Amino acid sequence: MVLKIDFNSDEAIYIQLRNQIIMGIATEMIHEGDTLPSVRQMADHIGINMHTVNKAYAVLRQEGYVKLDRRRGAVVSLDVDKIQAINTMRQNLEVVLACGICKNITREEVHQLVDEIYDRYTRACMEDTDGNQGEE
Repeated sequence: MVLKIDFNSDEAIYIQLRNQIIMGIATEMIHEGDTLPSVRQMADHIGINMHTVNKAYAVLRQEGYVKLDRRRGAVVSLDVDKIQAINTMRQNLEVVLACGICKNITREEVHQLVDEIYDRYTRACMEDTDGNQGEE
């Protein structure tokens, strides 16, 4: 699993880790049923405190992306609650769109950006199912 953590970012490391794992699930680099590295392994791999990893895993559990199993650790288990996911997305988008409006970003630019990002994730998923990803 390749993680991109920016230690100079203002964003908390546990949030960056959470986001990277969610993006890994979205692009199918991480699959339902996969076991994430142990807290200790992940902390050592990234070079961060184990409590930071533990917090990221706890947030992922609360949000329905993983289940914590005493024997297997953090296991990707998507709790599909589409209504809740849409409500959460709406809350997050409200702030992002308000920031964009303040910076004079047009509706068309927002739609183009959303399409680009959505296509990037769905394209990665399609490549993975076609067996093309990872081939050089």
